[in-house]
Amino acid sequence: MILAQVILALLYICIHYWPRISVESLTHTTRPFSFWQWHSYTQYIEFLAGFMYSRLCLAILFLIFGRSDVFVSILGFVALGLESTLPIPQLISNYKQRSLYGFRMSTLIGWVGGDTFKAVYFFVQHSPLQFQVCAVFQLSIDFGQYVSSMLQLLRTAY
Repeated sequence: MILAQVILALLYICIHYWPRISVESLTHTTRPFSFWQWHSYTQYIEFLAGFMYSRLCLAILFLIFGRSDVFVSILGFVALGLESTLPIPQLISNYKQRSLYGFRMSTLIGWVGGDTFKAVYFFVQHSPLQFQVCAVFQLSIDFGQYVSSMLQLLRTAY
């Protein structure tokens, strides 16, 4: 509880001493609804309250349907599906910029190595379908990032 209070206090300090943002700069953001770029402490608190409410609803659903295999499978697909989409923004950013500026190849090697190990483990251990499907999806995104990186390197070499 103390940690949450300290984090909220730090958030307040950061917002209070943040340079004022003009209306023009808010309209040029690429984030939907200027997500996580709000200009008042109240907007952050409203988001956090809504987020906590959604977690409470999910907990209640889990208490009600927790023994249902279908519910647990759907929850697994949603959770693993979200986790497997994490590299997509980097792939899109590299594609739009037509550059690897700011992206280290060691990061990509770590992604591919970790995701390959994870996928092999899921298949060897005969893990549930959602683990296998999401691992293969994440590997395909990693492969797309690898191909994109190689094309960028070839483009800059010639």
